[in-house]
Amino acid sequence: MSPAIRIGATGFALIAVCYGFARFALGLFLPQIDDELGIGTSLSGMISGGSFAGYCVSIIASAILTERLGARAVAVGAALVASIGMAGIALAPSPLILAIAVMVAGSSTGFASPPMAAAVAAAVSKGRQDLTNTAINAGVSAGVALSGPIALAITGQWRLAFGAFAAVALVLAIAAAISLPAASGRSRAGGLPRMTGRVLRLISASSMMGAASTALWSFGGQLVANQLDCEPTGTGLLWTCIGAGGLVGALAGTLVGKFGLDHVHWAFLGLMAASILLVGLGLGPVLTLVGGAVFGAAYVMLTGVYLIWGTQALPDRPATGLMVGFLAIAVGQTVGAPIFGFLMAGPGVDFAVIFFAAAALIAGAFRARSPVDSALA
Repeated sequence: MSPAIRIGATGFALIAVCYGFARFALGLFLPQIDDELGIGTSLSGMISGGSFAGYCVSIIASAILTERLGARAVAVGAALVASIGMAGIALAPSPLILAIAVMVAGSSTGFASPPMAAAVAAAVSKGRQDLTNTAINAGVSAGVALSGPIALAITGQWRLAFGAFAAVALVLAIAAAISLPAASGRSRAGGLPRMTGRVLRLISASSMMGAASTALWSFGGQLVANQLDCEPTGTGLLWTCIGAGGLVGALAGTLVGKFGLDHVHWAFLGLMAASILLVGLGLGPVLTLVGGAVFGAAYVMLTGVYLIWGTQALPDRPATGLMVGFLAIAVGQTVGAPIFGFLMAGPGVDFAVIFFAAAALIAGAFRARSPVDSALA
């Protein structure tokens, strides 16, 4: 088996579990958790924001540890952290314990991504790196798509779902230990990356996109429940559509190579804004599910764009390059989730949805200006 396939398959599964289950499945089960623990809309936003905050800390630690300990050790650690966090969610007796467990589970995503970028850089031929990286990144969609049918199959049993997710993560830790290279990549430079104009534009764009995405990642289940009154079946179907649509994100490397970073960036930010409106404004079940599929495609495609943007901006430090863009996404999500919750509880759902759709469009003001874009110009 070639390194690209072996590393790609393992990374795809790791990202599916850490992102799809440990981080984003919370939004799917949030209405049921709220019913049992009585956390409320505003506290829901704070807890969801805590998950993103845990990610912010862990992705910085992961980039540093990957350069020092290697890809294999950090990836195994990511799977173990995911398992511990999701077990905590399954057993949480109170909102406080739930919040702590959500933060632990959410931090696993930060640990997962940098070692995969380093593994690809160390073992995959340069011509296949963008394609392998974006295929791994599309694992987000697989995890989300699987969590939807699971929620439908065990309606109301959110504790059982997170217990099963924790067991899967434990198995994946063993698979990562066997499959991934120990190499830490080509550089041990360490320290903060140089804040060039390209890096600063990446930070600005990805943070705005991250904030906008919380409209559905954190509150998609509640939007469907409030607007269409079809929870939990509606939320399960929405998550399945988001995950299925996100599989398009595996094509990010191909589309960027053909059309350039900036063109792909602008197009999918527009689609993200449209998807937030379709889901959030209660336009009917069909348009809501279509919006979910469009959102999944847009989100995973955009994270692939920022992954490529970061690794091109810091080619000698791929784990750190990925960390910069993904950290900025998480900072935006950390801020965005509580704001959406407060807007939803105050001015109302429609105002919050329109505000966050506009935020997605604002991210397009920042340009990558990559070598590919220059060649196409």
